[in-house]
Amino acid sequence: MQPQKTNDVLGTANRGTPAESGLCTLCRADCAGKCETWLSCLRGRDMLYPRDFGMITAGSANIDPQGVSYASLRLAGRVLGPGDDAERMFTGVDLAATFGRDPGLTAGLPIITGALGSTRVAAVYWNGLAVGCALCGVPLVIGENVAGIDPRAEFKNGRLSKAPELSRRIAVYRQYATGAGGILVQQNVEDARNGLAEFLAESHAGEVAIELKWGQGAKSIGGEIKVGSLEQARFLASRGYVVDPDPDDPGVAQAFADGAVRAFARHSRLGHADLGDFERLRESFHATVSRLLALGFSRITLKTGAYGVEGLAMAVKCAAEAGLDLLTIDGAGGGTGMSPWNMMDHWGVPSLHLHAKAREFADALSRRGVKPADMAFGGGLAREDHIVKALALGAPYAKLVCLGRALMIPAFVGANIEGVLFPEKRAAVNGLWDTLPKAVSERGTTPEAIFAGYHALRKRLGEAETRALPLGAVAFCTLMDKLGAGIQQFLAGMRRFAVTELARNDVLAANRETARETGLEHMAESGLEQARRILEA
Repeated sequence: MQPQKTNDVLGTANRGTPAESGLCTLCRADCAGKCETWLSCLRGRDMLYPRDFGMITAGSANIDPQGVSYASLRLAGRVLGPGDDAERMFTGVDLAATFGRDPGLTAGLPIITGALGSTRVAAVYWNGLAVGCALCGVPLVIGENVAGIDPRAEFKNGRLSKAPELSRRIAVYRQYATGAGGILVQQNVEDARNGLAEFLAESHAGEVAIELKWGQGAKSIGGEIKVGSLEQARFLASRGYVVDPDPDDPGVAQAFADGAVRAFARHSRLGHADLGDFERLRESFHATVSRLLALGFSRITLKTGAYGVEGLAMAVKCAAEAGLDLLTIDGAGGGTGMSPWNMMDHWGVPSLHLHAKAREFADALSRRGVKPADMAFGGGLAREDHIVKALALGAPYAKLVCLGRALMIPAFVGANIEGVLFPEKRAAVNGLWDTLPKAVSERGTTPEAIFAGYHALRKRLGEAETRALPLGAVAFCTLMDKLGAGIQQFLAGMRRFAVTELARNDVLAANRETARETGLEHMAESGLEQARRILEA
């Protein structure tokens, strides 16, 4: 079912073609609005409701879902609650999630970020994103290759000894850390070659968890970035990266000078391409985990992509055997901008199929007495309904939902507004607007008027500290207000009063094909036997 480009009920519109998440397939940092996520960064929980209350009525658009996707799931509602005589309101639903080995880690909401690594968009918008995550208790994942591409990084005896950009990113989050959440740093093939884990163990001991990287949902090859400088391309090649085309080839250098070649792609090596069977992968994986434990890492996680059910089974099995704290499973949703477009559209297993199989595989291990690792589901998810559906689909193993592109939007929006309101900061925050677009200016021309979440932050932090926040962080907290309230409302309707109470029967299949592929009950059959007993009583 094609997502809507406009939603008259919410007053939203996509600049480009909408993806399943509701974001545009191409999300721009300079966008002037106004998709649902974009507006939610300004209006918060007000975006849960139809616009123009008092002079409208509104009707559902999702009444006949087709195909197999998250849009073909429905969330269950119930009349009866837990029966404890407590007066209940949706605002009392507990949003906190826990994950990992005992004692578990806590997240303020059941959300974890996608990995934000060596792409420029992650670096220049880091402050807003990281501060927002820290304030909301959202675990933040620093992606692959951050140290490897940093020109200020230093190496001794072939091993990383100084990583200013990576250390900066960790410090920004920790400055505002609340006790919930935490930082995970990814290690891919290139990071392992550079000695990233050893550097983290020595320079950031106890500050971060480490996430092993098997892949991602956007592509089946290694991580990539694009650079527009011959000098930078040669620098990356000197660091041992694969750079395409070869910047040291005289013919390529001449083509760049002539303008025929205008950019270079830096690639990471493929993971596990040298391992021919599961037993060799298993042995290699457990050796890596043992080495990380010996270095002092108390929290280790794994991220895998949309490789298919065999690769998924290997990830589920290895993560369980190693006693990892989290396994993030990334469906074919998207990324931060350097995935071959047709690969992103046409390779791998889409999110719903992949997540349903992950839950099935975890259940199979559990029946054999093997405790599966806690899981996070990601891939094309952005809204509160996506979050609740994914958690219920994967219950009791899925503890978090991984949001990637959606969490970059508040960083974009906040930086652009900050650059207009405070022109002296524009370059530093990477603001891209000259003036406030109508969707912003009609709300006001000060941060406290523009952002619905500003006042809660001011009450919590005080005026001076709130004024010092990046506006990207204010936008992030405002978006979390909308997502959190939306999750609370769905759970209250299910008569679940904590995220940890979500169960498999809280989500239903809206068509027969989805029921067959996921193992969920069809919405017209769920509770049917109990209904008949009630009628016959």
